[in-house]
Amino acid sequence: MPRQSSRKSAGKLPDIRAVAAMAKVSIATVSRTINNSPLVSERLKKRVWQAIKQLNYLPNTHARTLVSGRSRLLGIIVENITNPFFPELVQSFEEIAVAHGYEILVSSSSSDAAVLATCARRMLERKVDGVAVMTFGEEEPVLDQLVHRGVPIVLAEFKLDDPKASTILLDYSTGIHAAVRHLADLGHRSIGFLAGPRSLHSAITRENDFRAAMQAAGLSTQKKWTIECDHTLKGGVSGFEQLRRLTNRPSAIICSNDMTAIGVLRAAYMAGLRVPEDLSVIGLDDVDFAEYTLPPLTTIRLSRVDLARSAFEALRLQAEDPDNPRMQREFLVSTSLVVRGSTAPPKTKA
Repeated sequence: MPRQSSRKSAGKLPDIRAVAAMAKVSIATVSRTINNSPLVSERLKKRVWQAIKQLNYLPNTHARTLVSGRSRLLGIIVENITNPFFPELVQSFEEIAVAHGYEILVSSSSSDAAVLATCARRMLERKVDGVAVMTFGEEEPVLDQLVHRGVPIVLAEFKLDDPKASTILLDYSTGIHAAVRHLADLGHRSIGFLAGPRSLHSAITRENDFRAAMQAAGLSTQKKWTIECDHTLKGGVSGFEQLRRLTNRPSAIICSNDMTAIGVLRAAYMAGLRVPEDLSVIGLDDVDFAEYTLPPLTTIRLSRVDLARSAFEALRLQAEDPDNPRMQREFLVSTSLVVRGSTAPPKTKA
């Protein structure tokens, strides 16, 4: 005999009328509460949300969009979802958005202009209230699609002269200067830099800040010790191998991101070098597992929470108060050095 399911068939799903009846308010009051209308008192809102929770009622978000003209949906486009920095950023952005009554739509550009254009089109199709473009140098393909259609956006490090665009300024300089000073204080005089792709303005900024920090510390930079990588583990391995082939090698390496630095840790181990005894290594980002590498990675922290909070606040202001002439358009996120186990004095101080 065929098995019989023990599950009961679902009864009639609760609707907005059931919520109104339980809360003892009008259907209009329930609708206004769901849409965060200021016309509903806090006392009534509390009653309505209690009824919604008790009935396990799921509001129709599409209907809310039609009524309010706003989707309460924010988009976030990141550069490469396989880099741990970006999932951590997305998680922080979602937590902050949900706490303020928004949902999010996530896309990854995979460092491909065509994919990025498709990401932007998805955002437009879903009628998002705004988009955080966290691609750090690959913004151009989305600007026409988003800004020229009146969609508020926030960009990392990229300024756009448009009333619908905000900018997050990233202060790499503070953290990079601290990293160079830390190595100099340990006695390092020969410091290499594994830069990111020069197609990204964020990578160019980090490299320029490294050169400025070296000059401020009274240290010279050697062109052959600055190598362009691709911000991946393999990029770190490749960059290390290029430095290793040199007759005169640096005693310390600062990397443009943590993935590159972790690649260096791996390559150094395979080459029989000890970190930090034979080579000091510093990353940039402070992804969650940086403290769990062997040795734990000294790195320049770029807070995903601060970055996500700035991105959300920029979009929230645009969505909720678009005509405010004093609206904040620029947000600053700074960096700081986190010293762990991958840095130590060189074997022979200069």
